[in-house]
Amino acid sequence: MTPGTAYLESVIKRFKNYKKLGEQAFDQLSEEDFFFEPGPSSNNIAIIIQHMAGNMLSRWTNFLTSDGEKEWRNRDIEFENQVLNYQQLLDIWEKGWECCLDSLEALTEDDLLKTIYIRDEPQFVIDAVNRQLAHYPYHVGQIIYIAKIIKGENWQTLSIAKGASKKYNEQMKSRLQ
Repeated sequence: MTPGTAYLESVIKRFKNYKKLGEQAFDQLSEEDFFFEPGPSSNNIAIIIQHMAGNMLSRWTNFLTSDGEKEWRNRDIEFENQVLNYQQLLDIWEKGWECCLDSLEALTEDDLLKTIYIRDEPQFVIDAVNRQLAHYPYHVGQIIYIAKIIKGENWQTLSIAKGASKKYNEQMKSRLQ
């Protein structure tokens, strides 16, 4: 395996992991929870989904051949509450991720040092991918944090529970033996 191929496999795995974490948070919520706002200047989960999907569709549509900030994108409206129900939110979440993952899976090692543009700013493909690999987990973390606030004591952790690191590490070691 070449370094470029290993990189692409790694980032695709990471993107899929963050998608799954978001979905595991969604599974713990009711439809109305998607519209809970922790504070007056905070976004709710529905808005974060709208923004992520809008970003993904803009960045990853014709990724190698057109500017990543599409003329048809209305970023400002992504931050307004739309009249969307739970299923519609899940559908736009899925549509954004499908566009992202399909584009990533179509990349080759030879594409990594090609130049693409986002808002007319030139950058290597590898940098654009890394940029999104930082952006989406940032928002998935927001989704999880809001979900944890909503669920309180009923939250089912998506990682190692507080105070359970030692037990987790022992389980990991026993699986490797």
